[in-house]
Amino acid sequence: MAQDWFIELLKGTGRLLLHPVFYYSFIIAAVLGVSRVRRERKNFTVRAQDAYFELRQLVSLGLLVGLVISIIVIAAGIAIPFAAIVLVATATLLLSLLTKVRLLTPAYTIGAAFFALIFLSGKEIDLPLAGDLFSTLDEKIYPSIAILLALLTIGEGFLILRNGKKGTSPKLKKSKRGQTVGVHEVKRLWVVPAFMLVPGSVLTLPFEWWPVFALGDNTYSLILVPFAIGMHQQVQGMLPKEAVQQLGSRVTGLGILITLIAAAGYWYPIASVAAVSLAIIGREALTLTQRMQEEGRPFYFSKKNHGVMILGILPESPADKMALGVGELVTKVNGTNVHDEQSFYEVLSRNRAHCKLEVLDTNGQIRFVQRALYEGDHHELGILFVQDEKKWDSEVV
Repeated sequence: MAQDWFIELLKGTGRLLLHPVFYYSFIIAAVLGVSRVRRERKNFTVRAQDAYFELRQLVSLGLLVGLVISIIVIAAGIAIPFAAIVLVATATLLLSLLTKVRLLTPAYTIGAAFFALIFLSGKEIDLPLAGDLFSTLDEKIYPSIAILLALLTIGEGFLILRNGKKGTSPKLKKSKRGQTVGVHEVKRLWVVPAFMLVPGSVLTLPFEWWPVFALGDNTYSLILVPFAIGMHQQVQGMLPKEAVQQLGSRVTGLGILITLIAAAGYWYPIASVAAVSLAIIGREALTLTQRMQEEGRPFYFSKKNHGVMILGILPESPADKMALGVGELVTKVNGTNVHDEQSFYEVLSRNRAHCKLEVLDTNGQIRFVQRALYEGDHHELGILFVQDEKKWDSEVV
């Protein structure tokens, strides 16, 4: 029996390479990186992160989330019909065509697949390469899909909390009053590869109590399925790390609530429908709430009369090594007051051997940072300020 499990794990992992979402996710992440770099260069003439940044975030942390979900799914024997896997992939591909990465979340992709299954269940439809997937389905499948959605929503919250705040992208906009202001934007895609138990004929009961939640026969196959999770958040009224963590906590809480309702679906089938509906409505409500709250706040990154606001820090730059942070206000350079980017660099160029900054941090406390400067450093500190854009677009917020 152990040998059967080992062989099936290898086969299931190999099936990942047959899944179109796995490859498609790399394309989307690459497009996100290239479009971000173009926008940053347009705003600041330099890019904050290289174009491969989104690709590097794509899988690494998702492997951990997928491992935890795989353990839960296999230990509890939560079986997912192959028809659901096909429909989730289809929903992912179709929603991506809307070019809104935030729609690639479990609430929308799995939610769409869930209601499509309700409509297609019992119908004879022959699909190319897959055959008839829907005619033998019954209501036993719905609680398992609702549980999967709940687990992935919790995973989404974890990814936002741990990775969403990393490398937020500075951006310049025009306010309604025509002033140049700064915002931070996160567009991220993660892939969560998780093993799914699919009704088959390979694996049998490893324990007397398994599976906890049966779906027809107690024989299954394993498929490593890549689930795409997208995120898009724009922050204007608070520090980006705080705003992202706030969203991550809310998504995690929503996932926990969905889990409790979805679990009841094994005894009360209508609870599965309620859980999936809550996931879709709740996730959209979180997005709209965050957007309205941001629009109701004054711009955090705007020009100040008593200093220059740090909108971004280039990685590995002198400013990064000086531990300067996003949202801090540089009030003095080498003892001289500064009020914009031009005065900042004018004062700095007077003494090209040394840089001493007086900084008002995000807690309102004054601190001093200093370092020796080398040839060219006074022009390449790596600080992105709120400034008039070199090549302006006409977007107004």
